[in-house]
Amino acid sequence: MPVDPSSACQRIFNAAVHDLREKVDIAGLDVAEQAARLYKLPPILSPESLEDYSIAKLIDLAYRMGLLTRPEWRRLSRCYEIRRDLEHEDNEYEAEVVDCIYIFRTCIDVVLSRDPIQAIRITDVKDLINQPDVAEPTEGLTEDYEHAPQPRQEEICKFLISTALDKEQVEIVRQNAYRFLAIFAQHTHNHVKLNLAHFAQAKIGRKPLYRQMAGVCIAAGIFGYLREKQREDFFLGFLAQMRKVGVAWDAFSKHGELLRTFQDCGGLILCPTSVRQDIVSWMVLTYIGTPGGVTRWGNVRHVFYSNTAAPLIKELFKQADGLIADEVRNAGEFNEVKQLFNNQHIARRFEELVDFVESYEQ
Repeated sequence: MPVDPSSACQRIFNAAVHDLREKVDIAGLDVAEQAARLYKLPPILSPESLEDYSIAKLIDLAYRMGLLTRPEWRRLSRCYEIRRDLEHEDNEYEAEVVDCIYIFRTCIDVVLSRDPIQAIRITDVKDLINQPDVAEPTEGLTEDYEHAPQPRQEEICKFLISTALDKEQVEIVRQNAYRFLAIFAQHTHNHVKLNLAHFAQAKIGRKPLYRQMAGVCIAAGIFGYLREKQREDFFLGFLAQMRKVGVAWDAFSKHGELLRTFQDCGGLILCPTSVRQDIVSWMVLTYIGTPGGVTRWGNVRHVFYSNTAAPLIKELFKQADGLIADEVRNAGEFNEVKQLFNNQHIARRFEELVDFVESYEQ
């Protein structure tokens, strides 16, 4: 059936708009209502109000719900402008081949070829984490979360954060919430992470950052958004503990828990640079040890060092992936470290540690 280019463009665009309305409805009117309120769009009070939504505002709403990316939103908005021009075309403006190609490709690629998203709900997550056993999100649930609108992702993560911090919850439920946060964090929109950081910061207020909150923020991928001073003070607390425990080999019984907790709280990767040099220097001293001698069993050890701390420190340096190479080299210039280099065995341990770190340096 012969159709002129203008009519073809208008019909395919109208079909895309109709499909987009259905996708918004399937994603959830509650999500649409949240997005509309948050971004000052016309309110969604009922299915009928969605039907009355103007095309331009519908495209904006779909973008704010996360159904369209920003480039897709711009492309679809441009299609609307072209279609609006075509409705009023006259002898001075007629649809051309490029208009048809642009509108057809955009409408099909961005809207018509995609399946609707059934938004994941809080109850889907709540039922899983409330199990009396260790729980992880299924692959299908994780995929649903990845494609969920941004308001729904934010809603779910706030629930998980609150649950993980709730001392009245049983430990297994809190651990499940923590685990879900860590898995979902890989698929959380950056804008959602920023809002979650504001949510967490409001819970912290001006109080010092405590360990449980730090762990939850790390799991959610928002630790770096917290106030710099609070993050710095948090790691200064670790440095104070390290200095209290000391670097001597006979403190090995305390090194394990301290270093594992430090690792769980982000380790050297998340440690602010203002504190990192001092922590790295403590680790270097602990690793290289002190001059050896004869053990109580009559064995000769060239160096006495903490067998518990050494492998953990090496693992922390490995995880830093070359980030702390300069700090390790600088530690060799500290008097407390430098004076130990008179012992060739200790000097060799330091050189081996530098080589190890430099092997991961980019």
